[in-house]
Amino acid sequence: MLQSKCIVRVLLTGGAALLTLPAGAAPDVTFDAAAAFGAREGVSQMSLSPDGTHVAMISPTKGKGSVLLIADLVKGGRPAPILRSSGEPDRLTGCNWTSNVRLICSIYLIDRGAQTLAFTRMVSIGSDGRDQRQMSGRTNSRSLGILQDGGSIIDWLPDDPSGKVLMTREFIPESSMGTHISSSAEGLGVEMVDPAGTQRRVVVPPRSSAVEYITDGHGTVRMMGLQPRDNAGYLGSAINYLYRLPADNDWKPFGTLNIASNNGSGFNPYAVDRDLNIAYGFDRLDGRKALYSVALDGSLKRQLVFARPDVDVSGLIRVGRQNRVVGASFVTDRRESEFFDPALRKLRVSLGKALPGQPLVTFIDASADENTLLMFAGSDTNAGRYYVYHKGTKQLEEVLSARPQLDSVALSPVKSITFPAADGTLIPAYLTLPPGSDGKNIPAIVMPHGGPGARDEWGFDWLSQFFANRGYAVLQPNYRGSTGYGDAWFQKNGFQSWRTAIGDVNDAGLWLKSQGIAAPGKLAIVGWSYGGYAALQSSVLDPDLFKAIVAIAPVTDLEMLRMEANGYTNFKLVDAFIGKGAHVVQGSPARNAGRIKVPVLMFHGDLDRNVGVAESRYMAGKLKDAGGKVDYVEFKGLDHYLDDDTVRTDMLGKSDAFLRTSLGL
Repeated sequence: MLQSKCIVRVLLTGGAALLTLPAGAAPDVTFDAAAAFGAREGVSQMSLSPDGTHVAMISPTKGKGSVLLIADLVKGGRPAPILRSSGEPDRLTGCNWTSNVRLICSIYLIDRGAQTLAFTRMVSIGSDGRDQRQMSGRTNSRSLGILQDGGSIIDWLPDDPSGKVLMTREFIPESSMGTHISSSAEGLGVEMVDPAGTQRRVVVPPRSSAVEYITDGHGTVRMMGLQPRDNAGYLGSAINYLYRLPADNDWKPFGTLNIASNNGSGFNPYAVDRDLNIAYGFDRLDGRKALYSVALDGSLKRQLVFARPDVDVSGLIRVGRQNRVVGASFVTDRRESEFFDPALRKLRVSLGKALPGQPLVTFIDASADENTLLMFAGSDTNAGRYYVYHKGTKQLEEVLSARPQLDSVALSPVKSITFPAADGTLIPAYLTLPPGSDGKNIPAIVMPHGGPGARDEWGFDWLSQFFANRGYAVLQPNYRGSTGYGDAWFQKNGFQSWRTAIGDVNDAGLWLKSQGIAAPGKLAIVGWSYGGYAALQSSVLDPDLFKAIVAIAPVTDLEMLRMEANGYTNFKLVDAFIGKGAHVVQGSPARNAGRIKVPVLMFHGDLDRNVGVAESRYMAGKLKDAGGKVDYVEFKGLDHYLDDDTVRTDMLGKSDAFLRTSLGL
């Protein structure tokens, strides 16, 4: 029988202190929706120590900074801050335990030099905050290039108690003072590195075309992906995989993955199971992604592991320090799991009974013996909570809330619906109504997702919940061009097939009107990234449908998007994705700004590496030249995700005020 015991006191006491007002300040009793929903998650990442007694969590500080906290699950008390990042430019992106007394953290940085470049570095630090060391390889004055990729951990070596790890390393060749090369090693390789970062041994020598390595979770590299480049240095459209037999160092051909085709073609390996001696990965089955296994014994025998006739199998479920595969996940109207591990399958059923209002359960981490599990559970009306489950006692302990500022806020249920497109195709979508609303004759928003190679899912979404809280109905369509529904649904992608994708988005607005949900003249569209593109392009296709547009970090010109990749190794892949033809002009909002007659509000960060800030600047200029009404807000020092609670609060407040004015509310 699964038992539940709440221990919110363990972490919430200290963690919440980071979000409280300064000493002496009087609390504001007026609910500020923009601040509450704009605040970043109380925890962006969490991990469990090998002995299961401590958790490490990255929590936001005011603005865009973050802090690494260590909390004792046994003794309780205030979590101890051991590492901070300002967000200018360093950003903590993940911290995991390499032993009971040491962690390895990944740091992301953006350098604003002559060319804006992103860098990653790996550092290790004691759980007491002392002895910080760099784990990433280093370059010197003789290096013939810069090191952007600081490597990643591909194996935590669970059988090695010393805390060593296997991590990738980008080798940069070096020269001496003359013309002789002092080190010719070049490309991605694998090293075994000790937790202090002082001892490192090459496990797999670097190859110039290597882009991926996969281990068996116990210290042996079994697979390698090679992506050759052409004579100009551009990445090719195929990854050739090699594998090794157990206890054999010779690489053998495995297969080829074509990444330039629609949704990819060929077997894409993700994990290796040492005991079964197989590779798990995905390939197409009847136009949808399915999970297969391939034997690594020399036969390359393939077996279908799991497939769905209606949707793609979207991911693996992995657990433990060796990242063993225990199941697969997929999304119909909501995310579901298929467990291969009988014990976890049984546990999942028990958790469903213990947490009836939080059906979205994710296993985040586990102790070395897997007797203690760290989990996250949430729903559409619950932003989520972290739990620890003890197998021995069958106790479920609540650790903390993901968004404590929303714990007392009534969130809106999210309903899965379908609406007909112009050609009769039923488009899946999610409808969120204001709390307590009957959903009739109210202001409404269509909110297309980003990507376009993505999809919306059922669950908590801070952006749609904010607008629902402010009185808007929000409809999120999974238009054709979205992933998860197979090749036919994806079509050529949301840019080359923009007429279909944007047509579906507009049909979402027409459905809101036909159902009497959207009040006359009170229909708007809001989108981020590709969603921002869709918001702008929707009026190019139908200038009279939406009465206001909010576009966040939008693509505005397909040719500009193509040229943003110019000079980078992936240029030819981006070039093929965007394609050539009339759609480049017809499908670019900035080239058709004269058709947009309604007020537009745009936001963009000036360090955006996904969609260049020049696209919004260009769009704003084109709208002004065409006599349109446009407000443009640019945020300094932020990238595509605007990961700053102050900025997000400002963005939400400005968006709400803009929509109310534009819609006459």
